[in-house]
Amino acid sequence: MRPHGLKGDVVVDLVSNRAERSMPGSVFMTDDGELRIESSRPFGRRWIVTFAGVTGIDAAERLRDRVLRAEPIDDPSVLWVHELIGSAVISHDDGRQLGTVRAVVANPISDLLELDEGGLVPLRCVVDHSPGRIVFEIPIGLLDL
Repeated sequence: MRPHGLKGDVVVDLVSNRAERSMPGSVFMTDDGELRIESSRPFGRRWIVTFAGVTGIDAAERLRDRVLRAEPIDDPSVLWVHELIGSAVISHDDGRQLGTVRAVVANPISDLLELDEGGLVPLRCVVDHSPGRIVFEIPIGLLDL
């Protein structure tokens, strides 16, 4: 973070794909305590944020280089890498097990799940999931050798 203007606003790099992180009322923790967003607006790839109780450039300057942390957002639709590894991959079409996830490979279009048999399945093909089980709608020919 760094000050922006004289009123106490700060420029913040929010590393999140969740829009609610930048909404008024969102709470962040720092090593020095809690900060609550009063208002925010996009600023290029960053945000200009007004935090409750931060008024004036001196108060904003005291926030310089602070790291913001937030509680996880509970969202059952979110897939976490550590939960995917070791999960059975099931075909949506016929219910057969296609393998087990060995690794998650970063890919610009869609992360790929590497199966224990060597196949790669785009994460965007997931249609359902539960602990230890991922159901995919596999495009025809994707896993054919």
